[in-house]
Parts: sequence; C-alpha cells; structure tokens
Amino acid sequence: MIPLQALALAGITLFAAIVNGALGYGFSSLTVPLALLFLTNRVLNPAMVPIEVVLNAYVLWVSRRALGPVWRRMLPIIAGLAPGIVAGTAIVAHVNPSHLRLYTFVLLLPLILLQAAGFRRPIRSEKSASAGFGAGLGVLYAVTTISGPPLAMMLNNQGFAKQEFRAGLAFVRLAESSFTAVAYAYAGLYSLESARLVPWILPSVIIGVPLGVRALKHLKPEAFRRVCMSFDAWVVAFGISSLLRELGWIPGAEAYLVLLGVALLDGVLLYRYFAVHAAERPGAAPVLR
Repeated sequence: MIPLQALALAGITLFAAIVNGALGYGFSSLTVPLALLFLTNRVLNPAMVPIEVVLNAYVLWVSRRALGPVWRRMLPIIAGLAPGIVAGTAIVAHVNPSHLRLYTFVLLLPLILLQAAGFRRPIRSEKSASAGFGAGLGVLYAVTTISGPPLAMMLNNQGFAKQEFRAGLAFVRLAESSFTAVAYAYAGLYSLESARLVPWILPSVIIGVPLGVRALKHLKPEAFRRVCMSFDAWVVAFGISSLLRELGWIPGAEAYLVLLGVALLDGVLLYRYFAVHAAERPGAAPVLR
C-alpha cells in the first residue's frame, strides 16, 4: 500500500470513527465506500472485521445499562446471522474483486438513500421477520462489513428509545462481527496485505470514537445522521459510476449519470428535511410545499 493511500485510509477511518462514536454506528458505512475506491473487499474486509469486534464491544459496554430491556428482542436476528455470514464469506472468497466492489455499491445505495430519506415503517410481526432479516444482514455484513443502515432502520422503526437503540445495535453488531471473524479465518481470508492496513485504522478508532461520543452532546443526532448518509450516498454513486466505466459496461462520461441522478435525488431529500425542520422552529416563516 503506497503512503498516500495509507494516509487516506487513516483520515477516512478517523472521520468514520467520530461518526460511529456519535451515532453508535457508521464506521463501516463511511469507511468501506471510500476505501473501496482504492482497495478490494478481499483485502479491506479482513482488516476491518477484527477491529469492528473491539469497536462494537466498546459501544456495547458504554450502553450496557440499556441492554436489559432489548437483548431478548435481538436474539432472533442473531440466530439468523450465521447462515447469512457463511454465504457472504463464500461470496468474498470466490467472486471477481471488481465485480464484487460494484455489487457492494449497488446493494448499499438504496439502503443509504432510505436512511437519508428517514424511512420508517414499523414491522408488525417482529419475531417472525427477525430471523430472515438476520440472515440477509449476515450476507450483507460478510460481503461489505456494513450492516448499520438496515439495522438502524429496523430498530428505529420499532420505536426503541435512544439508549436502547444503541445497546441493541451494538449487541447485534458484536455478534455479527465475531461470527464473521471466525468465518473469515475458516475460509483463509486473512492475509499479510490485510494485516498491514490495521496500523493505519486502529489509531483512528482509538482517537475518533471518544471524540464522537463527546461531539454527540453538541449535535442534533438526526440532522447529523442525514448529512452523513447523504455524503455516503454520493460516495457510493461515484463508486458505481467509476466501476461501470472501468468495467466497460457503460463507456465514457455517460457512466457518471448515476452520480448525477443520486446527487439530484439526495439534494431533494436534504432540502425537504431541513426546510421542514426550519419551519418547525418558533417564529419561522411557513414553508411552501
């Protein structure tokens, strides 16, 4: 890994760790789309997963007092993780790296846009839906090391309080990162190339997460989350456009129409969110919609 890429990875993970400290998730969601612009899943994932085990354990420890009311509701999701993680690990081990990067971006984009849009719809049959959701989450995490956006969306939809949300999220993510760490070892995915990334990632996590926890006291979590997810959507759209051009599936500048379309859609979502919240302030002028 060349020094410029290493420094870029350190900066990316520092920013992502601050977001994770503030929101309880977001480390992989922000790191992976940016890092995949110059790394492959097969190199990046095995470096990320062991660090995520430690990170999720820390977040769970901080939120441990709120775990009591929610851990039983998380067990069906955790039970569904294992088969999904096995399938996802097999995909990482055997699918063409360039194609896998593209499929990762395509899979992430709608999930990120739903988060940016603030989508919420409670699931009535939570127990019956949780195991299937857990299996899908396991595949997604093993392939991308990302699960925060869909998991956060589900927990938000189910009406968890703020600290219960963080505890439930950390509980599931600790289980999935631990299972995936074992699955990667069994599949022989750990390598010296991946290990060389760890010294550039770990200090950022150690510094960034406590900063994020402190920053949360001065930020509006929902607005901060919307902006972070919007940034993520732009990065993922750029990755899709670049790979479509690189693979020759859409030649020339036409490939960047994907980025343009996502930028326009995300701009509308951000405008609607901030316009509505500005109108809700005391003394604010009404917003025409």
